Amino acid sequence: MADTKPAAQMEEQQNPAAIGAAAVQNMAKAKKRHEPLTPQQKAAAVIVSLGADKASQLYQFMDPDDVEQLTLEVARLGFLDSDETEDVLNEYYQMCMTNKAVTEGGLEYARTVLEKAYGEQQANNLLDKVTRSLKNREFAFLNKADEQMLYSALQHERPQTIALVLSYIAPEKAAAVLGRLDSDKQVEVVKGIAKMESASPTAVKLVEAELSKKFSSIVMNENVKVGGIGYVADVMNNLDRGNEKSIFDGLSIHDSALADEIRKRMFVFEDIVTMDDRSVQRFIRDCDPRDIVLSLKSANPEVANKLFSNMSTRMAQNIRDDLEITANVRIRDVEEAQQRIVNVIRDLEEKNEIIILKGGKDDIIA
Repeated sequence: MADTKPAAQMEEQQNPAAIGAAAVQNMAKAKKRHEPLTPQQKAAAVIVSLGADKASQLYQFMDPDDVEQLTLEVARLGFLDSDETEDVLNEYYQMCMTNKAVTEGGLEYARTVLEKAYGEQQANNLLDKVTRSLKNREFAFLNKADEQMLYSALQHERPQTIALVLSYIAPEKAAAVLGRLDSDKQVEVVKGIAKMESASPTAVKLVEAELSKKFSSIVMNENVKVGGIGYVADVMNNLDRGNEKSIFDGLSIHDSALADEIRKRMFVFEDIVTMDDRSVQRFIRDCDPRDIVLSLKSANPEVANKLFSNMSTRMAQNIRDDLEITANVRIRDVEEAQQRIVNVIRDLEEKNEIIILKGGKDDIIA
């Protein structure tokens, strides 16, 4: 299919400064957890490392609000050692390459190039950040509207329309809007988001026309992945427990399989690092030691340290010994073991025996 993008847009996309600016914005907006530097600090570190001349070229392609926030981060950044700076610049380089591949060749071309360069997992991570950033740049007006305005504009719309709009905004804001809807509409909206895969330019234009009094019109040039079960799980993670229970109760009646799938995505094995030590110690008691061994075969160091630090010395040594002799394990077996552990955690939470922190919505009193 011939490329129909305007020449000016193609020129901007191929401009290295534009690509670099997009990568800085990606780093500033991407949500990465459990790292010493925040995404905003990483973006500031890139600006500092590039120097004033090159940084000023990037600023020309960035939103004024982002420039203002980035300038504040630069002022607060302080000292970074050489290892931190090198890690940040390496990530920035990867983001630049990803932006370039996506804008010049499309998502599938970019996936092929990135998988060859970095492997499948890293390619998926990079593409996820970039496609979310592309979506947010095209529909930035949605994220700039406050929660009350969004709710006022959407409350009388059909569930399908609300689902489409919420798929283009941050999960925290989508959760705030979802929490204000009546229970029946909540269920329909969640189903709509979860089953959504892509939005056509025509559908988006129609919705924009209906909401023109509240939102600015933005033209979509190509389909962008929106919604889906993973996204709705992010939204649900940001809801208070009362609304979460109400939605799941209703969803279980209408589509129990979908409700179960969303629950599985809401807490993943890697989220163990966010749990308090007492809760980790509690669920370990109910886990099959063999599942712990298998789960650790592909676990990141943070998860492994969290588990080992909450075991008895004897149990930790036994697990380490079993890890050394466990070889040639299928990825599927590892993933199934991790899911069984997650199921134990979710079951204990339902019984109020452990705590799972949810998007900053819960505080713990010791």
